[in-house]
Amino acid sequence: MSKKKKRPRRNKEWDVAPEINLCKGKPYKIFGSTEIDEGSIKQMDTAMRLPISVKGALMPDAHLGYGLPIGGVLAVDNGIIPYGVGMDIGCRMCLSVYDIPVSYLTNNRSVLKQLLIDNTRFGHAEFAKPVDDAVMERKEFNETEFLRSLKSLAYSQLGTSGSGNHFVEFGIIEFKTKDPEFNLPPGRYFGLLSHSGSRRMGALIAQHYTALAMEICKLPKEARHLAWFSLNSAEGQEYWQAMELAGAYSSANHHQIHRRFSKSLNEKAIFMVENHHNFAWKEKLINGKEVIIHRKGATPAAKNIIGMIPGSMTLPGFLVRGKGNDDSMNSASHGAGRLLSRKKAIITLLKRDMKKELDKYGVSLIGGGLDEAPMAYKDIHQVMKYQEDLVEIIASFQPKIVRMDGPEKFI
Repeated sequence: MSKKKKRPRRNKEWDVAPEINLCKGKPYKIFGSTEIDEGSIKQMDTAMRLPISVKGALMPDAHLGYGLPIGGVLAVDNGIIPYGVGMDIGCRMCLSVYDIPVSYLTNNRSVLKQLLIDNTRFGHAEFAKPVDDAVMERKEFNETEFLRSLKSLAYSQLGTSGSGNHFVEFGIIEFKTKDPEFNLPPGRYFGLLSHSGSRRMGALIAQHYTALAMEICKLPKEARHLAWFSLNSAEGQEYWQAMELAGAYSSANHHQIHRRFSKSLNEKAIFMVENHHNFAWKEKLINGKEVIIHRKGATPAAKNIIGMIPGSMTLPGFLVRGKGNDDSMNSASHGAGRLLSRKKAIITLLKRDMKKELDKYGVSLIGGGLDEAPMAYKDIHQVMKYQEDLVEIIASFQPKIVRMDGPEKFI
């Protein structure tokens, strides 16, 4: 006889609490409104009606998500919304730049393609023997029974990437001028860029705590995925430490990936840059009020903070410096953003048209699918125009050999 599934622990304070009413919506800033679908705006409108909402902003790459739209930035008072953070907690970009002639990309494509296959794992694939990492010794793994139950899974997926829009790619990073941050002469450099997050562990954390939040924070149907915990509650503290652990784990995954490539290339990176999204931060607004800022698919862009905003598998990404814009709460887009949903892309796009687009830009693709076709994304150049007040472009990154989840087949 199967065991009865244990219900989530409930906070007695909320057991008799009635459904929470939404408030009158607060105004918020939209960047690139003409590029954003009505569904995403409606989701952000709902988020701004939460009693705890203080301030919001919508980035130009915004598209539909669960609860908070992807590209949504939401500041709340003393609360944490698991789906405001998102499923892939701490998802991030990581860029390594090497002192290797860019001609190596053209002259050694087959070698580099094989390096991508040998040194990456996507989706359900794992390395036969993960490399040990200090992240597995973090105290959070021992703080709760739930996190302890995830430790073995987390270890097995160390150094791997997710499916969907996650990738590892070789490309050319170009500095038009000398930047004081990196002290490199203007020119083109060999780069490695990765995008992935906290893998299955992060997803399970999001699902577990969202279910718990929805049990103890009862909201109307249209807002139910925005259920939150008070940071004063035991549940809120538990989720916060789980989120911090997932963020550290995501960073460790990228470092493992980049170390593998440095070893295979027999080169040490000149520099590495990383930044994350799908996270919550304790920050102060310009008026001095401390809030919890959720950046779901949004890049931190405080003044002088360095970040990486990708485009698509054919259009460039950009190394940027934040300008510290208060209207966006020191945030910028986390990419180009989807123009077509995955389902619509698969139904409407043709593989031969995708191949033409890849050939046009001289990009080799391993894995991937029509759901990630370049045509499924907004024009990154237009997206960057909408956020000229949010970030300064330092350099561009042009993908040349892209590895995504899927068969080890060259396109």
